[in-house]
Formats: sequence, structure tokens, C-alpha cells
Amino acid sequence: MIQNILIVDDSATDRNFLEQLLRKAGYGVSTALNGSLALQQVQQSRPDAILMDVNMPEMDGFAATRKLKSDERTKSIPVYFVTGKNQKADMAWAQMLGARGYVTKPYSEAQILELFKG
Repeated sequence: MIQNILIVDDSATDRNFLEQLLRKAGYGVSTALNGSLALQQVQQSRPDAILMDVNMPEMDGFAATRKLKSDERTKSIPVYFVTGKNQKADMAWAQMLGARGYVTKPYSEAQILELFKG
């Protein structure tokens, strides 16, 4: 069951919106500004799921997800991409990396909450 979600996005606007939405829906939330900080955060807090942007400084979401999925301790954490990249190649690459879902910006509140149903 998903209770705690890590939001990884370099945009304060997107991060804050997602944090407010998920907290209002009853989830615990932590945040990171890029992929490398997300990897550190995952080691400390072990989220139940991750919302990952793609384009970020230092380490992008694809590289961070590749590292998460190659580590025995973190490979089972579901990663959902929430990104402005809407090319089929990006979506295919996310799927190859093991992403559980892919939502493109702009998105609706319902699209985000739907990721964690079921």
C-alpha cells in the first residue's frame, strides 16, 4: 500500500502543487530537487512510490531511475514519471527503465491521484 511518496522535480511550482495535492489526499510526502538528491532521500526515507520529473540539473530522472532499478534495495519502489517530455521515445524509454506510469504536463489532479489507485 502506498502511503509515502517522494516528489522529484526541480520546479518549485510543480513540486509544491504535487505536494499539496498528495497531502490533501492523505499521503505522506517528501521532496528532492534532482535525481542525485532523490537517490540520497530514498536511502533515508524509503518512500512507497516516486513521482519523477525527467529534465533536471545534475542527474535527470531517467538516470536516477536506472540507478534505483539496478539497486536491490530500491528496485521494487514504483517510479511514475511526471514530465513535460511527451515524445513516444521518452515514454518507451521510461517503460524500458521499469516505470510504472507516465503523465505529461500539464496534468489534472485526477491523473496524478489515479496513479495510486488499486
